[in-house]
Amino acid sequence: MADRGPKLAVLGLGTMGRAMAGSALRNGLPTVVWDRDAGVASRMADQGAEVAGSVADAVTGVDMVITMVTDARAVMAIAVDLGMLAALPAGVVWAQMSTIGVEGTAAIGSIVEKQRPDVLFLDAPVSGSKVPAEQGKLTIFASGTEEARPTAEPFFAAIGQRTVWLGDVGLGSRMKLVNNTLLAFGAEGLANSLALARHLGLETHSVLDAFAGGPLISPWANGKMARMAEGNYSPEFPLALALKDVHLALEEGDPERFTVLASLAKEWEGVVQQGLGNEDVTVVARALEN
Repeated sequence: MADRGPKLAVLGLGTMGRAMAGSALRNGLPTVVWDRDAGVASRMADQGAEVAGSVADAVTGVDMVITMVTDARAVMAIAVDLGMLAALPAGVVWAQMSTIGVEGTAAIGSIVEKQRPDVLFLDAPVSGSKVPAEQGKLTIFASGTEEARPTAEPFFAAIGQRTVWLGDVGLGSRMKLVNNTLLAFGAEGLANSLALARHLGLETHSVLDAFAGGPLISPWANGKMARMAEGNYSPEFPLALALKDVHLALEEGDPERFTVLASLAKEWEGVVQQGLGNEDVTVVARALEN
């Protein structure tokens, strides 16, 4: 292992996991990949990835493991049902980077503490969607033992442009809920504003021109508006996943206190029920227009 440098395993090759593994490979980090869909994993061999046939095989002899899947249930299935936790080498860093909320993170952290106290567990969700992940420009909200930092930081540097270290396990997931609440309101603001513009007879391109270079439109919002102007709602961040994260935030915050966020969740639930959950979060604009 010393000859080839530190080795990474990425478990879960959806949009984000696949992009993160690709960034690691571009930066010269030996990377082994695994996914429930063996075909998805095998396609990464062309990028130089080592493809594992099982979770246990994937984590054998690695220095750090990243899990990047949909929810806490999927993380638990990989860790317990598929044997990852039992197969992890002593002293390995496990960076749990999926967005699974405060309770999910606490439950998994507790299992690690009881069953594998020799594993260095990090709670490290990310800010950024498909394009930043593909470009290696994610922001990582890392929390957990300081002992893991020397191993984790070179891997985090390969997949992200910034790592924010927050303290104890669980603080990363808390910050991610704040991040995604801000994102949800940003997307909702764009959707409502552009749907209103079209209701008033204004074209999206004219709205873009009107606000170009002004203080109201961030680079993120400008990129989203440009895609919306073309009617492009292909998923950078699918609405159904964004809604899942809003629900996680509401689990920690009182819906009677955070009434606007609760109302947003109800609206998005209706849009998902229309069959638009796999489109980008900005597809709410199209639903409002209809």
